[in-house]
Formats: sequence, structure tokens, C-alpha cells
Amino acid sequence: MAARRYPARPLLGVGALIFDQDRVLLVERGRPPLAGEWSLPGGLVETGERLEDAVVREVWEETGLRVEVGSIATVFERIMLDEAEGCEYHYVLIDFYCTRLDGELRPGDDSRRVDWFTIDSLEKLSLTAGTRQVIEACCSHPPTYPYVARPINE
Repeated sequence: MAARRYPARPLLGVGALIFDQDRVLLVERGRPPLAGEWSLPGGLVETGERLEDAVVREVWEETGLRVEVGSIATVFERIMLDEAEGCEYHYVLIDFYCTRLDGELRPGDDSRRVDWFTIDSLEKLSLTAGTRQVIEACCSHPPTYPYVARPINE
């Protein structure tokens, strides 16, 4: 796996926007970077793994829930610089709308806690930068149904 700190190129990740009426599912990160902050469930895509399969896997690992993956909600880029202005972390995250199918809500091995939060309560949480704005934009704007395009033979 490519190094997460000081990567040679941006790392590709996925995230899940899982809504339950006026609530959204969040995980408290258990490992650096951003340990202790709340964010959408998600993580890095493995080589040879389809984006949708990565979302399903990551949500299961971090929350104990099985989901159905819908359309792309947004593409989010996170660049974190070190004190010398070097690129310490660089992620390109594709967030998908997801629907809960089943499972027991529980934190996974790299998340401290997992819980549902109302949209109104987000400003009281220690969220990763940009997470609140992504959630608010995705729950206030109807999906445009962008999709992942692939060659026909895949």
C-alpha cells in the first residue's frame, strides 16, 4: 500500500452519506490523521477494487452496517500541509449516497465511535474540515445522479 504520509501522488478514497430522515451517520476517527474527529464512514480504495465495492467494505468495517450504494454525492479533495508547507497528506474522496440495508451499529477497528446525528447538531461536533459543508450541501441539494462510467466489457 502506498504511504499515506507524504505520498508520491494523491490517494483515492470513498465516503458514504447515509441519511435516516434528519440524521446522518458519522464515525469518530480512531487513527491519524485526524484521530478524535468525526467524519463520514469511508476509506481508501484498494487496487483492483471498484469504487462501490470499496464503499460497501469500508462502511461494513467502520460501522457494522450493510449498505446499498447509490449515486455520487460529491468529490472532495483534502490536502494537509505540514509546518514547512510540504504536502503531508493528499486525498481525493468520492462520496456516495448510500441506503442502510441491515446490520448492527458498532465501531470498527479504526473508529472509536459511530452514531447518528441530526443535521442541526453538527456544529457542536469536532468534525473533520469540510465534513459539515459536504453533509449540508448533500442534504439540501437534490442528487444530480452522476455515476461511475466504465468500459462496457467491465
